[in-house]
Amino acid sequence: MGVALSVHADAGRRRIEELFQEHEARVFKRWLEIARSPSGGTGNQADRGGLAEQLRELYQSLRQSFGESGDLSDLRGLLAELSRDRARQGFTPTETAIVVFGLKEALYEIVEEDGSPEALRGFIWFSRVIDDLGLFTMESYAAAREKIIIDQAEQLLELSTPVVKLWEGIVAVPLVGTLDSARTQVVMEKLLQTLVDTGSEHAVIDITGVSAVDTEVAQHLLKTVVAARLMGAECVISGIRPQIAHTIVTLGIEFGDIVTKATLADALAHTLRASGVRFVKGGESRIAVRTVEG
Repeated sequence: MGVALSVHADAGRRRIEELFQEHEARVFKRWLEIARSPSGGTGNQADRGGLAEQLRELYQSLRQSFGESGDLSDLRGLLAELSRDRARQGFTPTETAIVVFGLKEALYEIVEEDGSPEALRGFIWFSRVIDDLGLFTMESYAAAREKIIIDQAEQLLELSTPVVKLWEGIVAVPLVGTLDSARTQVVMEKLLQTLVDTGSEHAVIDITGVSAVDTEVAQHLLKTVVAARLMGAECVISGIRPQIAHTIVTLGIEFGDIVTKATLADALAHTLRASGVRFVKGGESRIAVRTVEG
């Protein structure tokens, strides 16, 4: 019984291979139509041309796998590349899946016309192969989308933590939003690199835009200050609003000898004095003069 089933299965596979060869142009044309349908998501002409080229490579790779003991490694590689491309271009999972599963519909029209038991049995085998490849494509697509989201999150994180130069030897980090471990790491790395690049000895960490300060946020700030001190720079924390000050006192958070100021202007004035800059009034203007120890 097992031998008979094996013979029937082999005959079915051979019939599918024959149909692919005999009706290659028709199957490929129908497959391309399905992939280019509105549900497939290919809109502009450039995308359509690129899709035709990709499907041609997939089709030829599938044909070759028939004569290579079912080796689908090259085909899987092409599908992984297709998944990454469509993920970057913003196609949905459904639009991506249709590109793969559409081949079953394209071939079934030929199998239905053939009507032989071998063709029907072979189509069952072929459907399983395509289902497996479709699942692989979805896994590749999901992995590609996850990587894109992670990369975008990292880029946004870097953009949300700029380090700006306020004065010669003075830099500032204006923080807005929530300060967590991941963001603290970015702040610390960017601040330390800027201190090295500019040779600054003073840094202002402005938390005016931080919505709330709790014990965890305070610990993150302290770590950043300690890291800057190890680089030879002194930090001032500004933006301590009355509500923030009340919270800090209530939680019993100790900043030790770290200088804190209510506003960024106060912090800048403090760092200017600490760096040897004094302001001299002259009429309606003020002149900043840096004193140099002789």
